[in-house]
Amino acid sequence: MDCVAQFVKVVLTCGNGNNDTNTKSQNNLIKVKAIVTLKHSDDGLLPNLVDDGIQKIEELVGKTLVLELVSNEVDQEANSEKEMVKGSAQCIEEKDDEERYEAEFELYKDFGKVGAILIENEQHKEVFLKTIVLHGFPDGPLNFTCNSWIQPKNDSPDEKRVFFTHKPYLPSQTPRGLQRLRKQELILLRGNGEGERKDSDRIYDYDVYNDLGDPDTNIELKRPILGGSKQYPYPRRCRTGRKHSDADPRYETRSSLNFYVPRDESFSETKQTQFNTSTITLGITAAIQSLDTILTDPNLGFASFEDIEKIYKEGFQLPPFKSNDLTFLQKVIPKLIQVANDSQNLLQFDAPEPFKRDRFFWFSDLEFARETLAGANPHSIQLVKEWPLKSKLDAKIYGPPESAITKEIIEQQIITYSTFEEAIKEKKLFMLDYHDLYLPYVSKVREVEGTTLYGSRTLFFLTNQGILKPIAIELTRPPIDGKPQWKQVFTPSSHSTNLWLWRLAKTHVLAHDTGHHQLISHWLRAHCVVEPIIIATHRQLSSMHPIYRLLHPHLRYTLEINKVAREVLINASGILEISFFPKKYTMELSSVAYDKLWRFDTQALPNDLINRGMAVVDSKAQHGLKLAIEDYPFANDGLLIWDAIKQWITDYVNHYYPSPNIIESDQELQAWWTEVRTKGHGDKSEEPWWPKLKTQNDLINIITTIAWVASAHHSAVNFTQYTYGGYFPNRPTIARNKMPTEDPTKEEWEKFMNNPEQTLLECFPSQIQATLFMVILNLLSEHSQDEEYIGQKMEPSWGENPTIKVAFEKFHRRLKEIEGIIDSRNANMNLKNRYGAGIMPYESLKAFSGPGVTGKGVPYSISI
Repeated sequence: MDCVAQFVKVVLTCGNGNNDTNTKSQNNLIKVKAIVTLKHSDDGLLPNLVDDGIQKIEELVGKTLVLELVSNEVDQEANSEKEMVKGSAQCIEEKDDEERYEAEFELYKDFGKVGAILIENEQHKEVFLKTIVLHGFPDGPLNFTCNSWIQPKNDSPDEKRVFFTHKPYLPSQTPRGLQRLRKQELILLRGNGEGERKDSDRIYDYDVYNDLGDPDTNIELKRPILGGSKQYPYPRRCRTGRKHSDADPRYETRSSLNFYVPRDESFSETKQTQFNTSTITLGITAAIQSLDTILTDPNLGFASFEDIEKIYKEGFQLPPFKSNDLTFLQKVIPKLIQVANDSQNLLQFDAPEPFKRDRFFWFSDLEFARETLAGANPHSIQLVKEWPLKSKLDAKIYGPPESAITKEIIEQQIITYSTFEEAIKEKKLFMLDYHDLYLPYVSKVREVEGTTLYGSRTLFFLTNQGILKPIAIELTRPPIDGKPQWKQVFTPSSHSTNLWLWRLAKTHVLAHDTGHHQLISHWLRAHCVVEPIIIATHRQLSSMHPIYRLLHPHLRYTLEINKVAREVLINASGILEISFFPKKYTMELSSVAYDKLWRFDTQALPNDLINRGMAVVDSKAQHGLKLAIEDYPFANDGLLIWDAIKQWITDYVNHYYPSPNIIESDQELQAWWTEVRTKGHGDKSEEPWWPKLKTQNDLINIITTIAWVASAHHSAVNFTQYTYGGYFPNRPTIARNKMPTEDPTKEEWEKFMNNPEQTLLECFPSQIQATLFMVILNLLSEHSQDEEYIGQKMEPSWGENPTIKVAFEKFHRRLKEIEGIIDSRNANMNLKNRYGAGIMPYESLKAFSGPGVTGKGVPYSISI
């Protein structure tokens, strides 16, 4: 029976149970109609049939949704909140993906403006509430954007959900009728820090990373607890309250891979497959199982470069699947699973765009250098600021600190361009410096089978053509097993032996850079550090706070994707430990990087560039900065996006905070920033570099930095992962063997001399390491159909404020203009780091994109 036929109109009025309305003039009443829109949940056919039947019964007996309208005002005589007006909403319409409910109310004209709605769900299951619109007021409809799961009343008998109108209020400006509800809602969201969280909860709290190891399964899977100690400082994650391990009570158990996130942080059920976390988790698991079946030897490498290319031409024949399993895999990784004419299932990768343009792109030294400025990790290149190069590590432990890269070595490489003195003076020497970060882990990592490690430095020279030329790689091994420190410098050469040694050294550096990219530039500097900011935002800023409304688009879905990372990517024996060179020390190394390298103020793009010596302050230059390398695509385009974001946030902040004293007196805002520092990043709470929050500029810079990290920074390191890593020799995740020149045996040296190509292939990742991570890169590089790009869609609360609406429209137009500027730069033949035969254009920071692996597009948030 259609729900419209079951509609029972319910008209209720305010009062304490007496029928006072009948004795008063109807002229004193306003008739208000509420239209409630719910989103269908996809529970499968049979559950839906059962649920539909139960829903019809509930509608017949009047058990649906109960709404209570809340006035902004208080009763002046009683000096208390005005009595709420209650009504039941009944289903009036069903569409393909949503339902509409209706309730009618009669309000006295002195009720005041409606400022909030309380809602109870009397149905037997949770519902997803999209919007509520109140019709009948003289000044037009009143809108509530909810986008929230409402739990059944029986499951949460003491909690009525509250939703506020689109009008933001600073705490001091909150209407008296809403003040209690504003405070109460924040208390509920904080929880009490006790008990295990249920899937239906919406509590935000902090915990350390004590769930990456799995000592219950195997004591070898025990990993350090990250956060809460001087040894392993780390940002906080969302607390789940799961029971603790039997093997070690300091750890949370991993017996269930269904980790908690607050209910509204989970991905929408109708999201694209790659955005459904259970699908991602199961898809990765299926891929691992499939590859384990095909590739029985986990250490088996590729026999030739022709074998590598077969991945794209012929693919891997997968083991037989049940039809449901095959359909599932095709949904998870649709581009990779193909059914051949003979019904054999193939795992076949699409060749990345650089490989399509130039099969040998990865072999080029100039491409190697170019990608430090315009590739997947443009955050690590830095100016050589001091000479001679010297380690800051303890020489008693790690050996002589002086670098083996000498003035003479450099001069041999730049003799046709410049002298050494000129190169230093003119700031033409640049470096990837992974020496002091990695060297303390060399001995540990080398104890793990199937991997090796060095501390490394790679030097580049900036030519007159504005491109970088790699000129030297230094690899260092500390004293180990009674042997002294070993270090060697490798340079480009036309001599065959030195040329192959250079290629091998470059493979080690590429593995170092790929690891730094994934663990630090991507995971740590984006996903990890933003999570506690999200938690603090929900705990300390009311949903009616203007800064909450400003930040909210940048915080969507990050907790959920980080949960998936803890489940299958960054955990003990997870994807990163399987695929990357640090192996079981992977996450421990990211803690060291957080301790030594991360600070909030240098996450702002201009400060980041200055800190790395890639820019200096110049009031006459565009953006107020002069770049050390004029053709630095990430920096050039990034500064355009940074300025656009900052201008939008400046317009927004100055509208709500016309004077600094309002910022200092905003209790919610100050509590939020304090909690970000002292709880979310508590291990660094005493650092002097944390910005103060006293003025409009302070707030603008803080919010701009957060918005930049969540949007453009993450996009720059995420959406070209398959583009540049899909052909893994270009960005290997691991170098499995040491250099042939490091204490070689006679047999090792002869093997290298007789077949250097085989030595290189054996250094590359194994077949399962390479193909597994290619699956992951394909998943993570893909935009969904309903991606939410920065500046594309106006939030409802912004559109109802004329000043904010104009500011956002200006922001949107500017992002469109920037896209045109980027296109023109990519067509400029003088910009050789983004234009040339076989060269990839730099599109990472074009704000908008279509679905798929596009290598462009800047979503608001870290959503994948």
